[in-house]
Amino acid sequence: MTAVADIAEPIGHHVDRNGDPLIRVAGVWKIFGRHGNRVVGTPDADLPRAELRAKHGCVAAVRDVSFEVWPREVFVVMGLSGSGKSTLVRTLIRLIEPTAGEIEIDGKDVTALSGADLLQLRRHTSSMVFQHFGLLAHRRVIDNVAFGLEVQGVPKTQRLARAADVLKLVGLEDCADYFPDQLSGGMQQRVGLARAFAVDPKVMLYDEPFSALDPLIRRDMQDEVIRLQYETGKTMVFITHDLPEALRLGDRIAIMRDGKIVQLGTPEELVGSPADEYVENFVRDIPRSHVLTLRWIMRDPRPGEEDGPRLDVRSTVRRAVALIASGERPVCAVEDGRVVGVVDREAILTAIAGESD
Repeated sequence: MTAVADIAEPIGHHVDRNGDPLIRVAGVWKIFGRHGNRVVGTPDADLPRAELRAKHGCVAAVRDVSFEVWPREVFVVMGLSGSGKSTLVRTLIRLIEPTAGEIEIDGKDVTALSGADLLQLRRHTSSMVFQHFGLLAHRRVIDNVAFGLEVQGVPKTQRLARAADVLKLVGLEDCADYFPDQLSGGMQQRVGLARAFAVDPKVMLYDEPFSALDPLIRRDMQDEVIRLQYETGKTMVFITHDLPEALRLGDRIAIMRDGKIVQLGTPEELVGSPADEYVENFVRDIPRSHVLTLRWIMRDPRPGEEDGPRLDVRSTVRRAVALIASGERPVCAVEDGRVVGVVDREAILTAIAGESD
């Protein structure tokens, strides 16, 4: 069984849905091939990949994808190799040109930006962290972190001061004068994170940044992303092929297959109510009690049930098991100091039914 920590526990940040989304993606396509644009909008656009390649010499990497990302949200795009997830994230800032569709970041129509304006978007509004660190081997750690600010034209004293602050944020303040080859893989990736944060972007884009790291370091880096999101409130789009990583990090998760989003929802929506057999197979080995929250399984309280033990409504079912087992009263699910439901033994047993050991 896949080991998964409690991943739906509140981690200290709140997605801001009071205003407009920070990112809007509507009907985005990416078809590789000489005449890919001619395929969009025709019945052939929905052909299986092999048939589309045979008929038109094209490969559809992203097919009619739409979603929104809100300020302070961690939005995860998850899928297997070839699902289109990395192509999708690159279209957001036009590292790969979309074939069709609309992309808006921070109120700007990305697809309409000129070369100079697009460069400004990449330098100031967004930062991207790749699987391969891309550090400059001949420069010190602090100079690597300050590189984006150097490109922006920030004076040396100012950019080094900012780089020092960000190194402290990621716990590498003692490594400022090291060179990249003197650091471990995990530490190098922290430098990559620091470099991305140094320019204070509104949007952080992560393209499978931890895939090359061993499991223990990978877990540490996931913790680091959670901590940095809590401390900085950055909006993040995170690409991964690893479902436990997606469930642990994401406020919402989009699962891709063959270029399309097959389900988009919260971790508990994916685990508690998979949209189809494909998603169901993905989440089959995930312990439901580690993901489903009290909100998912609670019922309305009956008279006299509101004085039982209390847990935040966002707490996982696993957190409630011990309280249910040690007492006779249902657990009260609390939101903003108010009881919004109760969870009893029957609900707990139903929620964990079918879990494997």
